[in-house]
Amino acid sequence: MNILNEISKIGIVPVIALHDAQSAVPLAQALIKGGLPCAEVTFRTDAAEESIRQMSQHCPDMLVGAGTILTPQQADRAVAAGAKFLVSPGLNEEVVKHCQKIGVPIIPGVATPSEVEKALSLGLTTLKFFPAEAAGGLPMIKAMCAPYSQVKFMPTGGINAKNLNSYLGFKKVIACGGSWMVSQELIKSGNFAEITRLSKEAVAVMLGFELRHVGINCADEKESCGVADQFEKLFGFTKQDRGGAYFAGEFIEVMKKPFYGEKGHIAIATHYPERAAYHLEKAGVEINWDSAGYQPDGSLRVVYLKNEVGGFAVHILQK
Repeated sequence: MNILNEISKIGIVPVIALHDAQSAVPLAQALIKGGLPCAEVTFRTDAAEESIRQMSQHCPDMLVGAGTILTPQQADRAVAAGAKFLVSPGLNEEVVKHCQKIGVPIIPGVATPSEVEKALSLGLTTLKFFPAEAAGGLPMIKAMCAPYSQVKFMPTGGINAKNLNSYLGFKKVIACGGSWMVSQELIKSGNFAEITRLSKEAVAVMLGFELRHVGINCADEKESCGVADQFEKLFGFTKQDRGGAYFAGEFIEVMKKPFYGEKGHIAIATHYPERAAYHLEKAGVEINWDSAGYQPDGSLRVVYLKNEVGGFAVHILQK
């Protein structure tokens, strides 16, 4: 998978400053366990290079990158240690050209239209927006995307669980960088269990899973109509004919013929189906990609899991 595409699927890039390389592996393991198999290890500390090396060697499932890359020499050291992508706080033409020469993805920081134009002249279309909140936040990103529609951003700086989805909900944002789940206090105290908990919480907030409806399999349209009538009479759930099924209210779908699932199906809505499918697969869940349906823009709209739960097929769909 393309590195930038994988970063987009993960959605959240933990930004980490490590002062002791001995913390690198347990920290990486905590992030993986929490559902965030990615890290941007900043080159602001003496332990950064060795931390990247340790993470890369001992946690092969971790997508490890290096941040705060200010010189070509730092880029070389980071890549030699195992970094798969590089991030810089600003737009340094020398660093960008060197990274392009050695073939490693670089995401430089920008905060103004002039910097965006400079990045475009260097052939870059995925940029870090930094410092995100201080530089105008999502309104500034949207304003810059109007004239520069080909550009996508990874905002970093001031992002947390409360404002995460306001950024990710804009399609020109591929992911968000943040450090709220990997604070210095937690790392120094070795509280990796709390890092795992905060990581799981961040993923849960991002994906926003919630029950959308339950589908009931019926043998034919007559039976489907009768079942929907019963729900309407019992609870006042208005019956609606929606082609392949009758709905009783918004949360009960009564299929006009048997569909996926022995008993029926359960629909789980999410903010981001593609990210949800990625995270589910990373957790060992098999996806039935033959069942996938897509939006007009080509993005995933709905897809079923391969295995049933309690006799019900389960699918995720766009909120």
